[in-house]
Amino acid sequence: MTAFSVATPSDLAAAFCLLLVFLVPLAAAGLALMNVGLGRGRSAAHTMLAALCIFAVAALAYLVFGSAWQSFPGRPAHSIYLGGKAWNWIAAEPFFMRGLRLDNSPAAVAACLQIFSVGVAALIPLGSAAERWRLRAICISTAVFAAWTYPLFAHWVWGGGWLAQLGTNYGLGHGFLDAGGASSIHAVGGLTALALTWILGPRSGKFHADRVPAAIPGHNAVLVLFGCLLTLIGWLGLNSAGALLFAGVEFNRLAAIAINTFLGAGAAALTTAIITGTRFGKPDASLTANGWVGGLVAGSAACAFVPPAAAIMIGVVAGALIPFSVELLELHMTTDDPGGAIPAHAICGIWGILALGIFGHFPSSLPGSDSGQLLAQLLGVATLLGFVLPMTYGLNWLLNRILPQRAPRDGEQQGMDLCELGADAYPEFVTHTEDFWSR
Repeated sequence: MTAFSVATPSDLAAAFCLLLVFLVPLAAAGLALMNVGLGRGRSAAHTMLAALCIFAVAALAYLVFGSAWQSFPGRPAHSIYLGGKAWNWIAAEPFFMRGLRLDNSPAAVAACLQIFSVGVAALIPLGSAAERWRLRAICISTAVFAAWTYPLFAHWVWGGGWLAQLGTNYGLGHGFLDAGGASSIHAVGGLTALALTWILGPRSGKFHADRVPAAIPGHNAVLVLFGCLLTLIGWLGLNSAGALLFAGVEFNRLAAIAINTFLGAGAAALTTAIITGTRFGKPDASLTANGWVGGLVAGSAACAFVPPAAAIMIGVVAGALIPFSVELLELHMTTDDPGGAIPAHAICGIWGILALGIFGHFPSSLPGSDSGQLLAQLLGVATLLGFVLPMTYGLNWLLNRILPQRAPRDGEQQGMDLCELGADAYPEFVTHTEDFWSR
């Protein structure tokens, strides 16, 4: 075992971080509302209940197992020696956080941040698998995600793991960097969403016999757009706390982080609105909302390391990626993603990782040099696509073999509210059948 140490914030900074951490659950609330609004009304209560269960299960699974695998830089970890260098691959902490004093120390505040962050990450697949994912399967899949998938990669990025060591051990920039979680939260969650859509298959009636997708509109655009505002508040806390705790950023960068976070989201949403307005004659509200989230995601990695002009550019690219990636997924890959989680989190998360290597300007306090930073970021993307995606697909495939994750066809058609909860979310309103939407 070895300890890999990096610069950590002072106790005073960590206490202030705790106030920022308290904003993070609003990101989860915003994503939950967006998932509800982008789905059909007959599954609204099920989607929101699933979001609450995900947040709770993720916290418990992370407490019991995940925290032992992730930990905080400078604490005990297991290493593999290659080329005379110690490469940290997993933490060596006891379960139930028994080795951690839960005070206002940086490690304790980081643990609090991760309890919320893992819930945000676990909520992402719900948007893609909505309206056909069983509640009990959701809870079991979330437990596996929070206990193993998320903490393993998060350790490599934020826990002093081998990706973070690429700078000191191999001379690649400052090692893999991600201030706000574009990789460990959003790309991991988005790739898990992609794996689940492949396993579950599309919703009934989504694709015709000739593989042409049918439009299944969400039932409440107001919930979706209100969710966008909540996500902004949550992201301000997430990016700021993550940058202070894991990226060695000083307090005097907090204003820049907040500005960059907002500018990226705004630029992305406007770009998506312009593109959809030009292509379809009128802006598309749901795609614009996904553009907003995509801008938040893409800007997370570099929020502390770029000037505002670069943050706008990152957002513009993210906003352009959303409508075209949705078209690619639906028309060419027959992938049904009701909440748009794969474009907004996986694709924009990967873009944000690369954007840090392209646009980043780094303080001298970070170990290593600026040379090779883009290559370090590329190695992180390769790890996500070459290891995390196959692993999360394999784990969920095994779960599906043991306990089928998809709801029965008749239950899906009547709605997940009636199928699994026995009551509609809107009992006073009429919910339309598949025949209505196919006219």
